Amino acid sequence: MKEYQGNLIKMRSELDSHQVVYTLKLDEEKIRMNEMLDKKISMRFQDQINCINCGKVTKKSFGQGFCYQCFVSVPEADHCVLRPDKCKAHLGVSRDMKWSESHCLQPHIVYLAVSGGLKVGVTRLSQIPTRWIDQGATQAIKLCEVPNRHIAGVIEKYLMQSFGDKTNWKKMVTNGSVPDFDLITEKEKAVEVLPAELRRYVLESDNEVFNFEYPVLEWPENPQQGNFDKAPEIEGILKGIKGQYLLFDNQSVLNVRRFSGYAIKLVVE
Repeated sequence: MKEYQGNLIKMRSELDSHQVVYTLKLDEEKIRMNEMLDKKISMRFQDQINCINCGKVTKKSFGQGFCYQCFVSVPEADHCVLRPDKCKAHLGVSRDMKWSESHCLQPHIVYLAVSGGLKVGVTRLSQIPTRWIDQGATQAIKLCEVPNRHIAGVIEKYLMQSFGDKTNWKKMVTNGSVPDFDLITEKEKAVEVLPAELRRYVLESDNEVFNFEYPVLEWPENPQQGNFDKAPEIEGILKGIKGQYLLFDNQSVLNVRRFSGYAIKLVVE
């Protein structure tokens, strides 16, 4: 039996060929989660939440890990994180321009991905393929490359009318029935939706389709989201990992990123 303690933070991921490999960091321990498959684990909330930015103890987590003061002040929690089209960094307006220079005013990719369905999304070029893996995408293709977050958001907004921008988490964690999409064909459809002034950003010659395989031994049929705010302990035999979700044999699933900052004790039998 092994025990680990620390504050949750989103799992790190890397690719070994097409296979996704996960690492969970608790305090200074780096736990290779793929090696935990088929083992009984329990995660018990220690009744303490620390802000992932300032470290202060907070009674409630905002925006996946921030105390309220940081949530309303730090650039990582600004409204353009969820609404890229509202980003104003290119106009010199930001909670922190230095941060925006390295995050918002960098090349961004608009993409199509299959993650519980076909969706459009936006991410920094430097975040590929991490962003796709965090969303549990099984396939993805680049659509446009733009110089900043705002333009990426404008393109995404046009495409949201024809392609969704949300991940259906239940389909994603159950490997639910999803049509076989030809992403190159879907990319061609997306280009047709765009107005002429935005088509100049299309990556016409880059039609590489990225594929991802996740470490899953068994898919839940009727997943129930674990919630440390309602039940302090989540336990079961770990049967899989996809996106930022841990999948257990008892139909429980835990979105690790949602509970960033929560202090837990992890026990592996």
